Amino acid sequence: MFDILWRSVVIGAGGTVLMDIWAFLLFLLAGQNKPNWAPVGRWFWHLRTGKVFHDDIGKSKPYEHEQALGWISHYAVGIAYGVLLVAITGPAWLAAPTFLPAFIVGIVTIGAGWFLLQPGLGIGWAASKLPNANKVRFLNVVSHTVFATGMYGTALLIR
Repeated sequence: MFDILWRSVVIGAGGTVLMDIWAFLLFLLAGQNKPNWAPVGRWFWHLRTGKVFHDDIGKSKPYEHEQALGWISHYAVGIAYGVLLVAITGPAWLAAPTFLPAFIVGIVTIGAGWFLLQPGLGIGWAASKLPNANKVRFLNVVSHTVFATGMYGTALLIR
């Protein structure tokens, strides 16, 4: 059982690392802004008070360590998705990983961003309040595909 758990954790972390490498490449090669995990950290901090949805997370009370909490939350969620993937597919998938289950989990998890995190930050359902909402949605789909590829690749490496 411990073997399955540690592999699940590593698979989720591996997917998250590849997603972060992708974001850094977009910054270097395409001038895309680096991800700012501070608002996510502030959002997670406010969850403890029961506040899920904000009109504008930037106007909510700051938390001194929100950047660190944002990064920790980013990896914790990625790891949770890795555990979810292995829980759904079972140990047989760990022995012979295939891309499709990782891809499905990666795409389904976009929903958490679109329908929980983004409205929680105050940017609307699926970033609908942003002037570049379609670009954000497209980048969400691409980055979660990269995340799925990272989970699959990590699973291949540790099988």
